[in-house]
Amino acid sequence: MPVKSTSNFTLILLIVMVALTWGIAATAYFGIVDYKAVMGWKEMGPVETRSSKAVPDSDPENPPQAKENEKPGLNKEKAKEPISHDSVKEPDKKKVEPIEKETEKKTQENKKEKVKKKPNPFTSKEDKPILNELKSGDKLLKKGKAKEAELHFRKLIKSNPSSPRARFGLAEALNALSQQLKSNSVLQECIKAYGEVVQIPGCPQALKKQSLLTKSDRETFLGQLSSSLKTLAFLAREMPNDVEVLNKLGVGYLMINKNSKAKQIYETVLQIDPDNGFALTHLGFIVKNEGDWVKGADLLGRGVGSLAEGTQSGKFYFHLGDALHRTNRTKEAEEVYARGAEKGLFRSKYQRSLYNVDRLQSRPFWTPKEAGASEYVRKLEQNWKMIRDEALKVMDVEKGLFLEEEEGLKNTGNWRQFTLFAKGDKTAECNRVPKTCALIDKMPNAKGCRRGQIKYSVMMPGTHVWPHTGPTNCRLRMHLGLVIPKTGDGARLRCADEYRTWEEGKVLIFDDSYEHEVWQNAESFRLILIVDVWHPDITDHEKRTLSAI
Repeated sequence: MPVKSTSNFTLILLIVMVALTWGIAATAYFGIVDYKAVMGWKEMGPVETRSSKAVPDSDPENPPQAKENEKPGLNKEKAKEPISHDSVKEPDKKKVEPIEKETEKKTQENKKEKVKKKPNPFTSKEDKPILNELKSGDKLLKKGKAKEAELHFRKLIKSNPSSPRARFGLAEALNALSQQLKSNSVLQECIKAYGEVVQIPGCPQALKKQSLLTKSDRETFLGQLSSSLKTLAFLAREMPNDVEVLNKLGVGYLMINKNSKAKQIYETVLQIDPDNGFALTHLGFIVKNEGDWVKGADLLGRGVGSLAEGTQSGKFYFHLGDALHRTNRTKEAEEVYARGAEKGLFRSKYQRSLYNVDRLQSRPFWTPKEAGASEYVRKLEQNWKMIRDEALKVMDVEKGLFLEEEEGLKNTGNWRQFTLFAKGDKTAECNRVPKTCALIDKMPNAKGCRRGQIKYSVMMPGTHVWPHTGPTNCRLRMHLGLVIPKTGDGARLRCADEYRTWEEGKVLIFDDSYEHEVWQNAESFRLILIVDVWHPDITDHEKRTLSAI
């Protein structure tokens, strides 16, 4: 019996141990048993889980007060009990984060509300009741339905004659329609409508500015330069500190050759905005052409360097380089020309003409055959003495007929010209050299070259002509030597990096869109006939339609 009792006790003990072992293992692996209770830690007090009743977060300004029967010191047993870290409730992050996100969301919404509430500078109080109708008209314009948009805005104006935006919408519709129909009469209606916008009481300043700037632009398109200038001048009086308006007014003056007026405008702009790149380049252009190369180079350099809109033009790089060259800053000039070529403003650092047809082949010097001018060259060379004698007769009797070169290309000396044809038209001077002009009349690509000239050129000893380029690549220039002095250091021409001299009775052909320079250091005058001809790659259509230069 004792043995059996002992066996039973051993069996029971074994079962208990297995049960305990399984419980601990199950807790560790599955988390389904309270291992603290099993291991004897239950006396530390109950642990509140996430599913327990939530405890309010502590208020730092008003900490929670203990109940009367739980004041410190009344329950000595509880005071002695150790406090479990698990019994201290941490702030519920899942509840805090949504509150923070909600606050941030409301802040963003408030910002959006503020943006939405910002008034539209183009909209007046008269426009607000019909905003949806105005937007409908704008949508028609965006879809290219100019005629429908015109009718829509006309109908809107009938019921809302005091709406500046409706009138502006009509002007915009007419502008689009004039382009679609290629109609100048519709464009005139458009110009009138833009002018009517600003006459409506309460027209917002932003809408007034946009209307008049567009009106001026359309007037310029029609060649109404005087009207365009008046429009800009009116707007400048309305907005005397608006540099955009003033800059455009300056351009308006330049377009009608009132450079001194433009100069005043750009000086005003620079008083308002000293770093205005547009004003710097345009004022630099004016000052440089007045002969102040140092100041011109400084202003042009600052303006071009600003990279502001309207400053990256071949014209400004052209004149900046020229001003630098004339102030003996040759290396800087070459860098400017190279940079212009890299930007695509010039065809190359040497070929810097600004009115070009891109597909044309080019080289500094040409043969008569390459130029397609063999017959012209033959006639000129056969008649060179007659051409020379008529020129000398004019020089001897009335030297005043040879006029000073007027493009500011001469550095030193005396250089005069006697023009027979210009922009494809014969001049009155042909009456003084009738045989020469009769010969030219038989050369249609010469007399009809609307981008060229035909003229005598006389250059006195000690003359130097600055490096320069012609305005276009659409022509080639022929020089017929008439009186070529042999004494002294002679006369020579550089085109790009190649040098040539003239011969009496011989024609020299070069492309004057390349940089060229002349020295006349002989002991007597040099006389030549200059004959421009169309480039051989120019088509008959282009000869008729290209603008004259």
